[in-house]
Amino acid sequence: MQDEIYDLLVVGAGPTGLACAIEAQKVGMRVVVVDKGCVCNSLFHYPAHMTFFTTPELLEIGGIPFSSTNPKPNRNEALQYYRHVAAYYRLNVRVYHRVERVTGADGAFKVHTLDRFGRSGKIQARKLAIATGYYDLPNYLHIPGESLSKVHHYYFDPHPYFGMDVLVIGGKNSAAIAALELWRSGARVTLVHRESEIHSHVKYWIKPDIENRIKNRDIKAYFLSEVVEINPDTVLIHTPQGRETLKNDFVFAMTGYHPDFEFLERLGVRLEGEDRLPVCDPKTKESNVPGIYLAGVIVAGSRTNEIFIENGRFHGQLIAAALTGK
Repeated sequence: MQDEIYDLLVVGAGPTGLACAIEAQKVGMRVVVVDKGCVCNSLFHYPAHMTFFTTPELLEIGGIPFSSTNPKPNRNEALQYYRHVAAYYRLNVRVYHRVERVTGADGAFKVHTLDRFGRSGKIQARKLAIATGYYDLPNYLHIPGESLSKVHHYYFDPHPYFGMDVLVIGGKNSAAIAALELWRSGARVTLVHRESEIHSHVKYWIKPDIENRIKNRDIKAYFLSEVVEINPDTVLIHTPQGRETLKNDFVFAMTGYHPDFEFLERLGVRLEGEDRLPVCDPKTKESNVPGIYLAGVIVAGSRTNEIFIENGRFHGQLIAAALTGK
């Protein structure tokens, strides 16, 4: 119903957003969750064969056990688990609805949405919880040719690149996984990284694998190097030995992602310091805007390696306690 008023509206239907909805529902609140994509949209866009760095129990929400056939669960198991949890709690999740703007104030927010056909809607809620993550906004290179159709900022599956010359930009987990899977699926892979070596935080079972492939020259690597231009059939890179032109069919720019700072600022949330940390009470997760709470990775601003599902999933408990005064 158009005039229905919810106690809490959660923006973002990832694991943290679902956890916020569950905890609020547990204390008797009427909750609705809105997401511009599908349930766990970011997880869905992870590489198809990705394995988590953590164990199943550390990904659990809502007190529902996460059983896996593997010591570390994979992407498909996680998606199945979170679908099961959302169904178990009968969460009111409105997928494919983008939040365009928010009007009103604490106790009487109006959330204006657009669905995938451009139709507008409005949802009223007394409180808001923002759990939008960061995976939807890539860190762009801002170089000539980045807008070409051959350039991708997300890696999903290696099959289409069999027999192709593929360049992977980056030296962290996503770049290492992409490079290895592409090579094993028959692509000719080159990796370019601006640092002197593969990042130390790459998963412990991935790091020696990528390093050995580079050492054996299965994957060609340019360290202390940058891509400066992308063309339809080539890429131009700057290396310590000078500029070099490489034959190229596809580019995967695995250069990281960032939270939607503009959305937070439109809400009135204040961002502070070089890391653009949102003003947020650590005990309640309420921002400087009364009635707007923050959950998950966005709490850490641009320091996206500080909060994961494993710790962000508990933010819902803090928010629910704050909302009930307990």
